[in-house]
Amino acid sequence: METVKVRKKKKKKQLPFRMNVLIFIVFLLFSALLLRLGIVQIVYGDDYKREIAKTEEVTVQNSVPRGKIYDRNGQVIVDNQPLYAITYTRTQTTSTEEMLETAEKLAKLIDVKTDKLRERDKKDFWILLNPSKAKKKITEAEYAKLNEGKLTDDEIYKLQLDRITEKEIDFSEDELEVLAIYSTFISGYYLSPQIVKNNETTYEEVARVNEQIENLPGVDTTTDWERKYAYGSTLKSVLGKVSSSNEGLPSDKVKYYLARGYSRNDRVGTSYLEQQYEEVLRGQQEKIRNVTDKAGNIVSNEIITEGQRGKDILLTIDMDLQIATEEIIEKQLKAKTGKADTRFLDRAYAVISDPKTGEILTMAGKKYARDEKTGQMKMTDHALGTFTSSYAMGSSVKGATILTGYQTGAISPGQVILDSPMKIKGTPVKKSWKTFGNINDIDALRVSSNVYMFKTAIALGGGHYAEGKSLSVRDSAFSTMRSYYNQFGLGVRTGIDLPGEISGYKGITQNAGLLMDFAIGQYDTYTPMQLNQYVSTIANGGNRVKLHLLKEIREPSDDEASLGKVIKEVQTEVLNTLPMKESWINRVQEGFRQVTQVPGGTAYSYFANAKYDPAGKTGTAQAFYDGPNWEKGTIQPDTYNITFVSYAPADNPEIAISVVVPWAYQRTGHKMNLEIAKEVYEKYFELKAERSGTNKDSDKAADIDSDSNAADTDEE
Repeated sequence: METVKVRKKKKKKQLPFRMNVLIFIVFLLFSALLLRLGIVQIVYGDDYKREIAKTEEVTVQNSVPRGKIYDRNGQVIVDNQPLYAITYTRTQTTSTEEMLETAEKLAKLIDVKTDKLRERDKKDFWILLNPSKAKKKITEAEYAKLNEGKLTDDEIYKLQLDRITEKEIDFSEDELEVLAIYSTFISGYYLSPQIVKNNETTYEEVARVNEQIENLPGVDTTTDWERKYAYGSTLKSVLGKVSSSNEGLPSDKVKYYLARGYSRNDRVGTSYLEQQYEEVLRGQQEKIRNVTDKAGNIVSNEIITEGQRGKDILLTIDMDLQIATEEIIEKQLKAKTGKADTRFLDRAYAVISDPKTGEILTMAGKKYARDEKTGQMKMTDHALGTFTSSYAMGSSVKGATILTGYQTGAISPGQVILDSPMKIKGTPVKKSWKTFGNINDIDALRVSSNVYMFKTAIALGGGHYAEGKSLSVRDSAFSTMRSYYNQFGLGVRTGIDLPGEISGYKGITQNAGLLMDFAIGQYDTYTPMQLNQYVSTIANGGNRVKLHLLKEIREPSDDEASLGKVIKEVQTEVLNTLPMKESWINRVQEGFRQVTQVPGGTAYSYFANAKYDPAGKTGTAQAFYDGPNWEKGTIQPDTYNITFVSYAPADNPEIAISVVVPWAYQRTGHKMNLEIAKEVYEKYFELKAERSGTNKDSDKAADIDSDSNAADTDEE
């Protein structure tokens, strides 16, 4: 029987449970993703579109030229010289490689100086160019210490710098130029133009850069400025300096200027007048708003504030008189130095002012000494010494001694005192340069009696002189004398609008002999500027007027032929008024007039019958030389300082002069102080006549001493 085969139906396989779970989870995730995408597009789509298009605003400031400086007659002293300039501006996304590549291209188009590159700059540049070699300068053990925190990144970098050899940084001149340019690139701030070159930039360099400007990202050509001095080195030290764009803000005043809205690379006045009037001269910088996208690319820019160059200032200085005075001093120094008895003489000063207003017409100082490098005699400007150096001034200060004597009751106006040698126990004889016998206060000023001043100081100090006996005074006498001297401007700052003014030296030791020396100007020291304020106080009748250099502040003018509108005019400021009777001051004025106008006066032979009718007081101070040729530790040589204070006309002063010649001679005297003053007077009144249109030719002879045979009695 045939067997029938039956085909069994196969069972359908079931997916494992875990697989089903996984598929379900994937389904849920995709659903969530689709839901999220829907939310992003529908709910937040507009927000994200705005975020993508989001920009950033960055405000930068561009430098503007500084204000000009004029003299009192409207002559330009300091101007701005326009310069071709090449600048570089980097963005937030500019890479080091891009800057280096641009620097290499630019170096082929312009010449830059490399003499200011430091060794550190070269080593940093070597590391930049040779990163793999720089890495090998550090051992595995040192890297391990870095990872362990035993060494810092800065310490590792210092090790790399220390191990770079001189041979490795022996770059070619072309490579150094690239480094110089690259160093300028990285010193700037984002979106703030940095000057790569301005000084000595040629038109040809600008043209070459402009031809390749599209291949030099961030590079641009523009115009810049630098300070131009119309009178060369005349008064340049007093005018001060301005930092360069590379120097920027002085390191010691960065916080001060940043708090006042400056940028770190802004140029500022760093000394004297430029520093004193920085806020006036700096101008209003141009402010530009740069709009950048998220990548740091500039989308647009607009000017927020128009730039305006700094305001102009007029000084009280008369540059014609300043130049003439400097020439007079130079001539005198060349004629007097180089002799055996004047071997220490190397400088002289003259300050000229209006005694009624405190306006300084001239502040001149010259130094004539051998140049250490060339071995040749060299004349240099030393105008700063008029308020930054002090000396014993000698008898010029005797007017203050007489008035102090009146005020304290030590002497009375017209009092007669015997001028004869004074013999004090234990001290050398103290006397005048000549014995005068019985003289009054006016006589004492005219002939420059030391003894009259000695006895005034003794009376002020409560002492009693008896020949051959010891002498003592109250210690308070020194503070009393200084207090009254201060009211004339001696021993205190004059208030001149310049940084760095000193007040002079105050002697420490106190005894009767030194108080007597104090009374004749041979103890405390004063500056030439203080000496001028002192004589001005006597000249104007007792007001100590603040000395100043600023006369006016004016709006900047685009018209070279005219000045801008006056913004501020400096007013006369009286610091104090002498607490003394007018009649007392008149007596000292008369004494000063007799010094120059009456026979026997110590300056009579130089100014007798001068048409401008001067008054004044000579001074000779025995001092110890402490100048540059003195070797510390050795005995200080004896020298003499010679001085002269004066004003004219005596009855209505319009000019006051102080002349100081330190270390003028050792034994054999000369009258350089009087010769300088006389020539300055003649020049001043000559200029005055020229400006007023008066024919002065017929009068010049009258201004010269008519009594050419007058006895030379100006000794002290």
